[in-house]
Amino acid sequence: MRGKYFINTYGCQMNVHESEKLAGILREHGYTEANTLEECDIVVFNTCCVRETAEYRVLGNLGIVKKLKESKPDLKVAVCGCMAQKPGAEQALKKRCPFINIIFGTHNLHKFGDYLDLLDSKKYIGEVWDSEGEVVENVPVYRTSGVNAWVNIMYGCNNFCSYCIVPYVRGRERSRNESVILDDVKRLIGEGYKEITLLGQNVNSYGNDLADKEVNFANLLDKIANLDGKFKVRFMTSHPKDLSEDVVKVISSSEKLADYIHLPIQAGSDRILALMNRRYTKKDYLNKIDMIRKYIPGVGLSSDIMVGFPTETEEDFLETVDVVKRVGYNNLFTFIYSRRSGTPADKMEQVDIKIKKDRISRLIDLQFEIGNEEATKCVGKTYEVLCDEWKNGKAKGKSSCEKAISFASADDIVGKFVPVKITATKNNQLKGELVK
Repeated sequence: MRGKYFINTYGCQMNVHESEKLAGILREHGYTEANTLEECDIVVFNTCCVRETAEYRVLGNLGIVKKLKESKPDLKVAVCGCMAQKPGAEQALKKRCPFINIIFGTHNLHKFGDYLDLLDSKKYIGEVWDSEGEVVENVPVYRTSGVNAWVNIMYGCNNFCSYCIVPYVRGRERSRNESVILDDVKRLIGEGYKEITLLGQNVNSYGNDLADKEVNFANLLDKIANLDGKFKVRFMTSHPKDLSEDVVKVISSSEKLADYIHLPIQAGSDRILALMNRRYTKKDYLNKIDMIRKYIPGVGLSSDIMVGFPTETEEDFLETVDVVKRVGYNNLFTFIYSRRSGTPADKMEQVDIKIKKDRISRLIDLQFEIGNEEATKCVGKTYEVLCDEWKNGKAKGKSSCEKAISFASADDIVGKFVPVKITATKNNQLKGELVK
């Protein structure tokens, strides 16, 4: 055994899954997982740079590690991910934190094992690839997501939304081979996973870069849905301009595909959407919502919304409020716009932070009201729930339409699908009882 590792993960589900790959590589190299930072022999920071706050958290925690390393000089420190991929980031990080031993970017995560081997003879390894290269398969994975298993179907993004750093640090869209994805899913179902979450910066673009035009997201979903076994399939994230009617039809035709779609609108104002380079209008988005509900009447919907985008006026914000009222989302993930150097929006006229905070507070309050209304409508209904947590007779899980439900169970039923009748709600939370 070479020692113990501790991974600090920041950012999205893609980063969470990539930390599972980092853990897989570490374990292949003889490391075991540490319970705390203080007991580890190597600490890995898998970073995010989508928002400024994530970078501040990384730097703050690196300061804590610096102090730890003073008392534990053999501690190894690695920094990787989106923040490390930014132009000039390696040099800046090494200058600010000279105690770091390894820095690498998003494109060469699969080389982490080689860097670990080199640590025996080198004090520092820094390698950030400028371009993404080919999709690399067979990277070891140590899964830590319970009944759910993450499966990448593609990497990168071609959209270049004006506020977003992702295309600059993740590269262009690259789809994985369809047969390899299907083999992954089959294996995971065979290993007992009950939920498969397909990942991509824009899953609806899957297959666009491949020569075989029969390979697309709708067909991939259909093939996964026809695999043997009892399981649910979810995916994220969808770009509204690319979500097709074919995809929605496939979801509606299979019980194995969750009745849930995360469809980020970001803003409700056509003027702001154009400045964001989102390439759809408020009307386009609402038409997509109507189309989804035509095929999947009980669909669960969630969205990302950004407030305070450059030049956003009160009138623009109220257009966003109107969308939220009209759609009635299950969940809403709200963010204050964060400037990212190197993006077009960084050079636009910025909105005062007090205005941003006021707007996001109002939006959160509105969604809380809507969430209460939507939860109340569920009382008396029965849902099939996949249990993902159980302790001392208390179970939790979620329905196909992404409703989180808590209920009592005398037995440990984690990983099982059970019928649950909703009996009450509290602060948007659904409470139920097992149906015998």
